[in-house]
Amino acid sequence: MTVFVTGGAGFIGSALARDLVSQGEQDVVIIDKLTYAGSVESLKPVSNSPHYHFSKTDICDRDAIGALFAKYKPTAVYHLAAESHVDRSIDGPADFVQTNLVGTFTMLDAAYHYWRDLPEEGQQNFRFLHVSTDEVYGELGATGEFSETSAYDPNSPYSASKAGSDHLARAWHRTYGLPVLVTNCSNNYGPYQFPEKLLPVVILNALQGKELPVYGKGENIRDWLYVEDHASALQQVVAEGVVGETYMIGGRAEQTNIHMVRAICRIMDRKFPDKAPHEDLIRYVTDRPGHDARYAVDCTKIEKELGWAQSLNLETGLEKTVDWYLDNLDWVRAVSEDYTQERLGLGTEKT
Repeated sequence: MTVFVTGGAGFIGSALARDLVSQGEQDVVIIDKLTYAGSVESLKPVSNSPHYHFSKTDICDRDAIGALFAKYKPTAVYHLAAESHVDRSIDGPADFVQTNLVGTFTMLDAAYHYWRDLPEEGQQNFRFLHVSTDEVYGELGATGEFSETSAYDPNSPYSASKAGSDHLARAWHRTYGLPVLVTNCSNNYGPYQFPEKLLPVVILNALQGKELPVYGKGENIRDWLYVEDHASALQQVVAEGVVGETYMIGGRAEQTNIHMVRAICRIMDRKFPDKAPHEDLIRYVTDRPGHDARYAVDCTKIEKELGWAQSLNLETGLEKTVDWYLDNLDWVRAVSEDYTQERLGLGTEKT
């Protein structure tokens, strides 16, 4: 058997790809354009496996994607390739529309033309998993959680482009019969996350004694999901999920951004007591335009229907995350060679 993982050199995609390859039960074809946030460095732990295959391919290239389907004949597609950084979407939304909408259409179109020519058993066994975000639902008030039936209300160019891609995926199931499933996840954290995101920024800046930037007052709330738990959930959805259904994947770990920053500071204080207190490095900076106040997801459906459960609580996951970055500074240097840590998302750039 063979599976595709689009965006497999990115943060969540590489966690999934590493896990799938290491199981040694199927060939894994990783499809990635290798933009700034994707790096084969994140795949090195499994790159020598006979089950590992990599293709540097743009998901918007219909001919190239079609050729990969013809060559490898996958039984499942994990579609994670996307532009995903909200700040970048504010400054340059065109790339998000192209990759997240046009790219998803291209993958669905190629998958459909491949699937419809399969024998009946192959059609029944094939799965296309579209991986999305809780940000498509907008923001919550002080109470409540997003569920699989929540109304879409995206507020950023990023979330709008992901909302559109969700609708395309469902349309290809309803209109053409393609065996599609959709997942919407909460905020991922953990190893191999590109250093522009909040937690790696805080860890790496704290290590260097640099300021720890926190948007607004740090009161925005997210549900934090350890990336390797997310990867296991995606596999469970493909193996056992009901075609046409949506599954919310969350960490059941709501916390404000400032809580997360302070928790990392406490960990760093223990590891580097001579530089404590790291909280002195916290600096509040101008918030991003339209910053959603709170997200939280109700993952009861995947827990009850598929039996998925997290392996780590937030405290343990954060400790593991900090340890990983401190132990893998070579990876950080390799993937951020051209990254200058400039502030993005103030809405001042031309689109």
